[in-house]
Amino acid sequence: MSEQTTLRNVRLWDGREDRGAVDLTFAPEGRDGAVVAIEPAADPSESEPLSVIPGLIDTHVHLVGDAASGSAGFLTWPLVTRPEERVLHGLAHAQRALAGGVTTVRDLSADDIQFSLRRGLDAGVVTGPRVLAHGMVSMTGGHGDLFTPPAVADRPPVADGPDACRALVRHWARAGADGIKIATSGGVLSVGDKAAWRNHTSAEIAAIVDEAHALGMPVAAHAHTAEGIDVALDHGVDSIEHATLLEEAQARRIVDAGLTVAPTLLINDRIAAGAGANAEQAGKAAELVERRDALLRAAADLGVDFVLGTDANGFHVRFGEQMDEVRTMARIFGWSAERALQAATSRAARAIRRADLGRVAVGGPADLLVLRGRPWERIEDLAPSAIVAVIARGRVAHGALA
Repeated sequence: MSEQTTLRNVRLWDGREDRGAVDLTFAPEGRDGAVVAIEPAADPSESEPLSVIPGLIDTHVHLVGDAASGSAGFLTWPLVTRPEERVLHGLAHAQRALAGGVTTVRDLSADDIQFSLRRGLDAGVVTGPRVLAHGMVSMTGGHGDLFTPPAVADRPPVADGPDACRALVRHWARAGADGIKIATSGGVLSVGDKAAWRNHTSAEIAAIVDEAHALGMPVAAHAHTAEGIDVALDHGVDSIEHATLLEEAQARRIVDAGLTVAPTLLINDRIAAGAGANAEQAGKAAELVERRDALLRAAADLGVDFVLGTDANGFHVRFGEQMDEVRTMARIFGWSAERALQAATSRAARAIRRADLGRVAVGGPADLLVLRGRPWERIEDLAPSAIVAVIARGRVAHGALA
């Protein structure tokens, strides 16, 4: 039997509510580790105990980028770095996220590098967070394609026409993708792009979504504009990424459909301010951000299920800054600390179809954060400096337990 660890007299917030002072036992059993027991604290102390919350879930990241703070630019680095090296940089980013309290990430532009990294993590070959990975289906000249300069011949795959779109979905399924990502509007960092540009025809998007769903894979849709959000909703995608210019009628449709939205606030604020961006990129972001906060606050008031998604790439938003995003969400949306924390735990788990994650329950996976403070009461307490230990799959992966 695996060695068990008991955290005695800790204050537990289980992903939904405060459970008070408990003795919590976990073990590295099986692939996920397990919470073995949660009992009322046998010897409650008068001093304020440490807190335990579920590990955070970032539903929108890009693991593969320069983790060494080298001189290559954001767009240049992938072109001059061998795939073998990119795997190591992706692992470094994943481990930095874990040290910052994130025990699960979803990479939304993955290929064999991320699929290989995920398999190594799942097998316990290396230590890091859980990784889910979506392959992207982009058209020629679409948001995904425009991260690679036109003169570069060795490009990520694209698909034009419904049949080619179906084929690329099948390619990603065979390679081991957990899901598919599409773009229904242009983007910000993609070079020469315009947010208002259409990406794919209706027939192409219908083919992508149909094929992905037939193969059991959810579809996440990048959409900044109202037009792009409408297209994504009309075709039955499973989540909206960014939703920057989300309108009231669309917010109501999202609520009725039960979809989640990852608003990726910090990265667009930073690009708009010119951090790590050229004039074209900063201008596109500034135009979007100018209207964003009021629109998204209104959508939150209508009940849109916003969840943690940072778009972290190690350059504009670094891995380990996820807690900053959660605090920013609380401020812009006018949320209570508890609602903000749910967005990064139990609600984010629903977005990635892993309802067993993002909560602490007997028999469930042992992904836990041990912290000082009460972040479900004071969102300011959600900070990397408050982390005592990060437990991933039932093992202490960062920090230490007394």
